[in-house]
Amino acid sequence: MNDIPLLDLKAQYHSIKEELNQAAIGVMESGRYVLGPEVAALEREVASLSDAKHGIGVANGTDALLLALDAMGIGPGDEVITSPFTFFATAEVISQRGATPVFVDIDPDTYNLDIHQLEEKVTARTKAVIPVHLFGQPADMDPVNAIAGQYGLWVLEDAAQAIGARYNGAPVGSHGHAASYSFFPTKNLGGYGDGGMIVTSDDELAEKIRILRVHGSNPKYYHSMVGYNSRLDELQAALLRVKLKYLSRWNEDRRERAMLYDRLLEGLPVVRPVAVGNRIHIYHLYIVQVEDREGMAAHLRERGIATGVYYPVPLHLQNVYRGLGYDEGDLPVAEAASKRTLALPLYPEMEEEMVMRVADAVKEFFS
Repeated sequence: MNDIPLLDLKAQYHSIKEELNQAAIGVMESGRYVLGPEVAALEREVASLSDAKHGIGVANGTDALLLALDAMGIGPGDEVITSPFTFFATAEVISQRGATPVFVDIDPDTYNLDIHQLEEKVTARTKAVIPVHLFGQPADMDPVNAIAGQYGLWVLEDAAQAIGARYNGAPVGSHGHAASYSFFPTKNLGGYGDGGMIVTSDDELAEKIRILRVHGSNPKYYHSMVGYNSRLDELQAALLRVKLKYLSRWNEDRRERAMLYDRLLEGLPVVRPVAVGNRIHIYHLYIVQVEDREGMAAHLRERGIATGVYYPVPLHLQNVYRGLGYDEGDLPVAEAASKRTLALPLYPEMEEEMVMRVADAVKEFFS
């Protein structure tokens, strides 16, 4: 049993237990369980948080990406550029649409798309770019949008890990044609099951997505397109609305703990996260790079401290994508990160003493 877990979801529940319980009871007593008033309210609130006109609640973060790509018309023969260093869903949805993922190496400081290598990957078949705001730090969106505008590409922000983060003063979710959020329980705004949302200020895109999420029908039983069964349920929406009120404070708590880690780990042979000046990093994860990752993880585990590996195999080297023709060495920064990165415990309820214990254990490993 870990004395210090990577994340403590129970601690968060207990901090607002009565509000959550009342919200759940309210839904059960209402008789409305799918796409009701709680979902509509959450959609408005998350859209407002994102400086977007529309929020469309869906079943999960993967579907948020998938339905957005479908509404953009991405399909067989198309190429979509994205990062090789992210959760598999980012590329998976491209393949599910029949399109081809094209991977660009990452920036060594932020782990996001290296915008200096982006334009060279654009071809006549390229239709979209999915920049990932990885680990809670926004991607460099101005250059992404400049290149996308030059070539007429859609921009879909993968903001699954970054709700509440900001780039050049504006929130993630407001920098592309659309953005996707995940409400998986471990996210900064996590539900008690699966859930996701798409935000956009494009009226036509929003209308298509709303139709797609209910089997392509509008009105019910009249189908204008082949769609999906991807609806956010009322119970999750009600619970997420309770938690949304605390999101800003929780994100600031994460930032404070991350800065404490930064101070305590200074001078050690670990590469700490870089928070770029024009971006507000919300530290979904606190990621360090270390030469002997397995050794450090084992050392911390012996002291009751959990760690996590994100992500052990970059997407261009996954077995399922062998047919795309990538070889080891093609995207060296992402490959190095996959071998060296380690997540240390970080969550809003984590006590300062616990951060210090983790840092002391890291120092002990190097001594």
